[in-house]
Amino acid sequence: MHVAKIERRHGDRVYTYWLVRRSVREGKRVRHETVANVSKLPAAALEALRGALAGEALVAAGQLFTTERSLPHGHAQAALQMASRLGLARLLDRAPSRERSLVLAMIVQRVLAPGSKLACTRQLSQSTLAEELGLGDVDADELYAALDWLGERQQAIERRLARRHLGDGSHVLYDVSSSYFEGRTCPLLALGYSRDGRRGMPQIVYGLLCDRQGRPVAIEVFPGGLHDDKTLPAQIEKLRARFGFTTLVLVVDRGMATKANLETLATEPGLGWITALKAPQVKKLVKVGSLQLSLFDEQNLGEIASADYPGERLVVCRNPLVAAERARKREDLLQATERPLAAIKERVDAGTLTGATAIALAVGQVISRRKVKKHFELVLEDTRFEYARKQAQIEQEAALDGFYVLRTNLAEQTLAAADVVRSYKQLAHAERAFRTLKGAELEIRPVRHRREDRVRAHAFLCLLAYYLEWHLRAAWAPLLFTDEQPPLHADPVAKAERSPQAKRKASTQRTASGDRCHSFTSLLSELALIVRNTNRVRGKHATFDTVTESNPTQARALGLLERVPKLA
Repeated sequence: MHVAKIERRHGDRVYTYWLVRRSVREGKRVRHETVANVSKLPAAALEALRGALAGEALVAAGQLFTTERSLPHGHAQAALQMASRLGLARLLDRAPSRERSLVLAMIVQRVLAPGSKLACTRQLSQSTLAEELGLGDVDADELYAALDWLGERQQAIERRLARRHLGDGSHVLYDVSSSYFEGRTCPLLALGYSRDGRRGMPQIVYGLLCDRQGRPVAIEVFPGGLHDDKTLPAQIEKLRARFGFTTLVLVVDRGMATKANLETLATEPGLGWITALKAPQVKKLVKVGSLQLSLFDEQNLGEIASADYPGERLVVCRNPLVAAERARKREDLLQATERPLAAIKERVDAGTLTGATAIALAVGQVISRRKVKKHFELVLEDTRFEYARKQAQIEQEAALDGFYVLRTNLAEQTLAAADVVRSYKQLAHAERAFRTLKGAELEIRPVRHRREDRVRAHAFLCLLAYYLEWHLRAAWAPLLFTDEQPPLHADPVAKAERSPQAKRKASTQRTASGDRCHSFTSLLSELALIVRNTNRVRGKHATFDTVTESNPTQARALGLLERVPKLA
């Protein structure tokens, strides 16, 4: 007797039956008799029945061995696999050491689940990461010492990254951000413009250098009160002196394009730059007649010249979508300001609010809240309050909605106007890097260090973690919502469009192969379901490991990493 699997096709459907059969030989012919239909038995019972009929001795698993420990394995395996493809360990230091392994563990752990160094000591024992790197028990003091070791090697590591991803003539993206700080003792702390919306809290400022695709290359931490434009000279020195580039193109935000910085850039031979004009500078171009807005009624891109910017090219762009959004936002702010102003006027008219000083205090709290004071004409007297919009001024400002002007010292033969726009838009990659560094993925904040050198080393550790995550995201693009092949539009000013494949993934929540689409964090969680079990034979000291079999999504994610070219 035996268990037989029978499949029958009816139209487009296939029906599967499991039957207990007895085989009877009649001469040279074998005849099968069905004894029972056991299709409704669970898979485990079917397997046990098959083994029993085949003469196998069935023993309960618990009588042979016990599972002593189960640790998530797949996500650590994937991160270490990518780190190996990137040569991340050799990037840190040529010679193997425990410090190098500890730093690599902290980088990987920050990608898997960011936290403090103390939390990292617990997390390393909650997956197979520590075992894979041969670390054993790790305490917080060791991690701090390894962080100090990393900080001492930051310049050498950044030089290797620059040699790997940059070269003479490369486009380099540079942008600045800041993070608030819980504490008062770090020498880098100061009050400044908070991009986190934490007014009144000390902060640090850090500048990030990326290649044209947004791959991070270097990071530098500055005192929290330093203005953005004051950070640029240090980056020029880094690119020229430390990295040794003779020619390159630096793409920076308009906040760094001060007169002093541009004069410094002008003295650097072979250094090109792309930035943008600030709003008052654009208004001045219109006022003196260098920029005629009517020329852009039927076109959205053009070049102009101005005596105020000798030796430079000015590329004017107009985006109607940005214009509409700014007009909508301005109107919302004006209406939100007029509502409380109307309430104040009612109180003044009713006589419940009198006195020019009292009225001015009430109006001042409202008019400055949304920064639209310049658009209102106010009349304040002891018993009278009037307000009205400065409509002519509003219309004058609205005429510039959607306009922005890029400036560069690159000749047209070197970079066409459309490519100037595309290069400047690449700064979005640096902004995305800051969002990832500050977000739940990597958590550069809160900064849990007080010493200046460790704060700098912590920022560099986060950069290396983002470097690893950047390559993981690129390799897993077919499984994520990422646009694998974003189209290159002929019109660089127009709104960027996603490819049809990316739109299909977003609408169906499925990849091109029909699998469920993932975010980066959910894919890591999916991989963490690959578990390594440590089993002990009953009555023995011997143990052996087993790893759960990968499902199709997990297998594909690990397979995609194998296609990543190895970097020296």
